[in-house]
Amino acid sequence: MKINIFNQTEENITNYEKVLKKIFKKLKDKKNINIILTTDEKIKRLNKEFRNIDKKTDVLSFINDEDPKSNGDIFISLETMWQQAKEYGHGCDREIGFLAVHGYLHLKGYDHETKEEEREMNELTEIILKEAKLERK
Repeated sequence: MKINIFNQTEENITNYEKVLKKIFKKLKDKKNINIILTTDEKIKRLNKEFRNIDKKTDVLSFINDEDPKSNGDIFISLETMWQQAKEYGHGCDREIGFLAVHGYLHLKGYDHETKEEEREMNELTEIILKEAKLERK
């Protein structure tokens, strides 16, 4: 899997790029993904435009139906990611990894509308993060 990482912020994302590549290099997927690191303002605008929800969120996933070699795009708000890492008491590497894997699983058809779906999605997320040595502390 090829991962394309784009930065829509003023932040240095070198460390996040390393973490994200480490996570996804172990997955056996022939399709590419784009990960876009963005701001609360930009993700709020996307959430309003595509989901009609006028508030910020941590991660949004968009399937790319036009490119058969792509799974799609994952947008992650760095500002919300930092806030959540602090709230949950773990590092930013773990939080950005969690959000990226969560977004990826949505692209692969997983959801969390029911308790069972949520349990399955969370279990898969933890398995992938454990492989990258980003377990919950």
